Amino acid sequence: MSADEPQGPTLKPVTPARVAQEISKLSAERRNGEVEPHVYDQRFARMIQELRARRIEGTRADIQAALEPLVKAGTITAGEYKRLISQLGMQ
Repeated sequence: MSADEPQGPTLKPVTPARVAQEISKLSAERRNGEVEPHVYDQRFARMIQELRARRIEGTRADIQAALEPLVKAGTITAGEYKRLISQLGMQ
């Protein structure tokens, strides 16, 4: 096997809308007390890891356009937005 050959099946990239959906769901569970803070942090970290592995389909502008309305509507906090953008290497 050469180094140029893929090592396994390639995962389909995640859409910015799906990223927005997942962070909204996780944020709502945190606000509603459905997950404890340490579980929230673990799930957030796992989400970031999966997004890095699968990649996000679209540009930075596409991702920000999907997330910024959530902050304005109060669906996610500004801190969650900054954390997500930062950990994705977009800041």
